[in-house]
Amino acid sequence: MAWRVTMAMLAAILIVPSVLQATAQSNAGLPLDPGLGINTIPLWSGQIPGAKGTPNRPPTLTVFRPFAVNGTAVIVAPGGGYQFLMSNQEGRQIADWFAARGVIAFVLGYRLGPKNLFPIPLEDAQRAIRLVRSDAARYHIDPNRIGIIGFSAGGHLAATAGTLFDAGDPAASDPVDRVSDRPDFMILGYAWLNAMEPNNNGKITYCSVLKTVSEADCKKFEKAYTPALHVSAKTPPTFIYATTDDKLVPVVQASVGFYDALVAAGVTAEMHLFAHGPHGSGLGLGYPTLDLWPVLLERWLHELGFLPPAVLPRGP
Repeated sequence: MAWRVTMAMLAAILIVPSVLQATAQSNAGLPLDPGLGINTIPLWSGQIPGAKGTPNRPPTLTVFRPFAVNGTAVIVAPGGGYQFLMSNQEGRQIADWFAARGVIAFVLGYRLGPKNLFPIPLEDAQRAIRLVRSDAARYHIDPNRIGIIGFSAGGHLAATAGTLFDAGDPAASDPVDRVSDRPDFMILGYAWLNAMEPNNNGKITYCSVLKTVSEADCKKFEKAYTPALHVSAKTPPTFIYATTDDKLVPVVQASVGFYDALVAAGVTAEMHLFAHGPHGSGLGLGYPTLDLWPVLLERWLHELGFLPPAVLPRGP
């Protein structure tokens, strides 16, 4: 069966964030059960770099702790076209999947929208990796097993973080900035990897979605933030999942091009392209074919040593 993204489906996707926001506001007075192992922490405890006044949504990490841990951590970057965050479908559900396998997951609430243009979202992703690595001991994490997974725009963000990184500044006053922001593995789901490239086929681009970007910046962003242009031998191992008939993100210009760059650089890479499937499918939406990709991902993580046996917590 072939699936098509209709205007009604796109409208529903755009409506979801407002509905979730209203629900969250109505339940704002209800604290989370501590037994759920979920809490939210700020990316910065003080002044937020690059913030113009008080941001509508300060950048955060929502922590999903597994019952038994295996020492691996993952940053989860939801998509949403850099306009909103699909924090349920491409955030919470993904975090739960990892937590069930002993991986502590951190859902990234990064800054976006016309007032938070690049490189601000990238700075949030880089800060998230540094913050988790700097707190590795407290979370019982191996600092060499911290990955990032992103979907759609979050996939572009993850791939940008995975190709533009540094070892940290040992002289920084903030201890978080002293550690590396390189992820140890990347997972990209129907990633919008060509977001910064010119619009040649009627597809959306970063500049067409965020209309406040100047023409000069659009040209600059094309070279600065197209991940395939920055792949090197140090780019972390990467797993890619996409569908051939994705109506929003063309596979050839995005995932295939990035995969080719990884292989040319000698980076460990695995890509799975399914013939049919809607953009925004998350873990698979219950479609039997698409539901296979998390199974393939789990095998890949096992092969690379990122899913060792989890250790049960000590009794009282």
